[in-house]
Amino acid sequence: MKALLAIALVIGVAGIALAQERKVDFKPGPGAQQVQASCGTCHSLDYIVINSPFLDRAGWDASVTKMIKVFGAPINDTDAKAIAEYLAANYGKQ
Repeated sequence: MKALLAIALVIGVAGIALAQERKVDFKPGPGAQQVQASCGTCHSLDYIVINSPFLDRAGWDASVTKMIKVFGAPINDTDAKAIAEYLAANYGKQ
């Protein structure tokens, strides 16, 4: 009985974790690969979709800069520019 209860608990926790993470299908374009490789290393890519209604070009620039300077994301200047441009063009507030 305890083993069955433990299995149910593990399945329940895994189900909650999986339900909160959904696959993000990025729009194709220059910078998409850098976004997936750099941003997805540290956090869920859902954050991009969640924040897209609120961030314009300046907001995405600030967000990418914050990830680098505050959180230490290992993103070079060229990739940072490509990421911000891609996010603003495809997920930016219009």
